[in-house]
Amino acid sequence: MTEKEKMHSGDLYLPDDPDIVAEQTACLDRLYDFNQTRPTEGEKRAALLRQMFAEIGEGCYIEPPLHANFGGKHVHFGSHVYANFNLTLVDDTHIYVGDYTMLAPNVILATAGHPLLGALRQRNYQYNMPVRIGRNCWLGAGVIVLPGVTIGGNTVVGAGSVVTKDLPANVLAVGSPARVLRPLGEHERAFYYKDRRIDPALLEGI
Repeated sequence: MTEKEKMHSGDLYLPDDPDIVAEQTACLDRLYDFNQTRPTEGEKRAALLRQMFAEIGEGCYIEPPLHANFGGKHVHFGSHVYANFNLTLVDDTHIYVGDYTMLAPNVILATAGHPLLGALRQRNYQYNMPVRIGRNCWLGAGVIVLPGVTIGGNTVVGAGSVVTKDLPANVLAVGSPARVLRPLGEHERAFYYKDRRIDPALLEGI
């Protein structure tokens, strides 16, 4: 198995392999172009994202600057995904984000890890585990999602949380490490922020 093949197997591998570095550098050139676009160049941004990402659906918006180890090459976005400033995608292997998910400023989705044994780190070994974020999630500002984590659909993760383990669907999770605070349900149909009620007219048909 080549070092490049090991990137997506979960095995330890050497990320400074010449073939990997050449491919990564080309991806980072396209990422550089994306980050240099002007706010008025929406069509150019969208075209670049289609080149950069493994998959990206309709209606996605990513606010530059975007940071990504492979420029999005191993990233799969559904449709209508929104990402605010400074999204960091450590996309050494695959990252999946479902439709209508929102990523607040400074969110980090990290697939790459390093062995705890210092002698192996000194030799530059790394491993990668995929990250999966479900449909219609909201990750608050500064959330960090670690390698191998899956977050279920409709789940909200509070600002500053560090997600070290899988989270189920339809919950509010907070903290470091993130833990489920409560399920999301009828309370959220009545209130959108503390004691502020949702206008019932907004709920018609949903």
